[in-house]
Amino acid sequence: MARKDERLLVAPLGEYYDDLLAVYAFVTDRTRSTQGNFLLCEKLREEEPKVRESVAYLAKKRGVEPEKLWNQILKGEAKKISPEEIVES
Repeated sequence: MARKDERLLVAPLGEYYDDLLAVYAFVTDRTRSTQGNFLLCEKLREEEPKVRESVAYLAKKRGVEPEKLWNQILKGEAKKISPEEIVES
């Protein structure tokens, strides 16, 4: 079965950022959508160390390896835990 094209919907940017995106897309000869995708990917790459640090913190609270929690998150299996479920280190 063919994979459904899952598009990300973004809330309205506001007038200033919408204008900035339109101009940035123009000067880079890209569509607004392509430029927005590029910017989001760049910001995620920049934030990756912080995300991995956060996952490591949450994994420690659960008593699991960060890679295991990462995979649970991707599979939609990760759950929030209560204070009683925090594992002592």
